Amino acid sequence: MPSNPSTIGDFSVLPVSIPPLPSFPKTVIHYLYVRRNTPKLPTPADARSLFLTNIPVDSTEAHLRALFASLVGAGRFESATFEDERKDAHSQTQSPIDAAQPAHAARLLQAHGKKRKREDEEAERAREEAAARLPSTWTRPLRKSGSTAVVLLADEKSVEQVLKAISKANKTKKYPTWGGGNLPEGKVPPLGSVWLKAHNRLSYPDKDALQYSIDSFSALFARREQEAAEIAKRLRNEPDEDGFVTVTRGGRAAPASRNEAEEAKRRMLEKQAKKKEEFTNFYRFQLRERKKEEQAELLKRFDDDRRKLESMREKRGRFIPEA
Repeated sequence: MPSNPSTIGDFSVLPVSIPPLPSFPKTVIHYLYVRRNTPKLPTPADARSLFLTNIPVDSTEAHLRALFASLVGAGRFESATFEDERKDAHSQTQSPIDAAQPAHAARLLQAHGKKRKREDEEAERAREEAAARLPSTWTRPLRKSGSTAVVLLADEKSVEQVLKAISKANKTKKYPTWGGGNLPEGKVPPLGSVWLKAHNRLSYPDKDALQYSIDSFSALFARREQEAAEIAKRLRNEPDEDGFVTVTRGGRAAPASRNEAEEAKRRMLEKQAKKKEEFTNFYRFQLRERKKEEQAELLKRFDDDRRKLESMREKRGRFIPEA
């Protein structure tokens, strides 16, 4: 029977021994595929991180920490980011408050809202949005089959040591064990019936906690709506540089002042005159046309003057000197 390959393309194959469970009392081998992390958008931490695919469905950071500790010892593993967590972090760039707001309010806040520069304001915003989220109903997530993860190690030397340890495990056939006694006590919530019972219990949260989340959401939503309404009111009363007033939903609360409108109109006329002056005599054919028009204007004025002189002579009549 041919042995399994130790590498497939850029990936190193890491066999992991899954211990028997009451539901399946047999030891099985699960294969992880590991390579250096090379994302499309590079980051400073890429040199000391590894990309894993086909991770087990019950993977947690504690599982991966124990796995890497069995390969290269403790102190090398820093953190792990799973595929679904990266997607959740990307989707959370738009908070549930922003998603629930009307489109026009979200556009106004994004285009004309105050720029948040201070870190404490960002932290306060994150706390408010976290309070507005509903309580979670799961004690531990399950990954999709074939999911990926990015593991961050202490340094580049740790990456080299992990890859060498994987190669050694393939040669000696001594595979690391997944979970089991390597996991810290109490760090990983159990699966099975205990997990489902906990989900059933968390599906009916405490009324006070649920009411607090709803109240936080409603208060934050109302404040965002008020901010959007104030921005819309300000835009309705301020003409832009071309003298036009932005049309927003809700009608006009009050007309723009006459002085503001006249000032905006004056700026618009100055802008048009400047633009016209900039493009006058810009091309050669414009110079030729201008000269032709000047010559035609001179000829026209000469003919007009000649006709006027002849008509004056006719009115005065022919001069006959006295004898």
